[in-house]
Amino acid sequence: MENSQENKKINKKIYSGIVVSDKMDKTIVVAIEQRKLHRLYKKYVINTKKVKAHDEKNEAKSGDKVKVIQSRPISKEKCWQLLEIVEKAK
Repeated sequence: MENSQENKKINKKIYSGIVVSDKMDKTIVVAIEQRKLHRLYKKYVINTKKVKAHDEKNEAKSGDKVKVIQSRPISKEKCWQLLEIVEKAK
């Protein structure tokens, strides 16, 4: 029974984006950009989605490039966690 639990595949979404705001305590707002090709016009359309992510140590600052992972709901709007800081802002 333990092996079946260990072998369970965990599918959690991981996105990379740029920190837009870090003014809240232990929370960052990350803007995630997705480029999709328009079916008819064959042009790329950029969709931006803002998500709130949990930052336990308040490490990320505004302008940093980060990776966030989907998690259980932490608060009303927060269901993402900071995975790693890819690049610090200058």
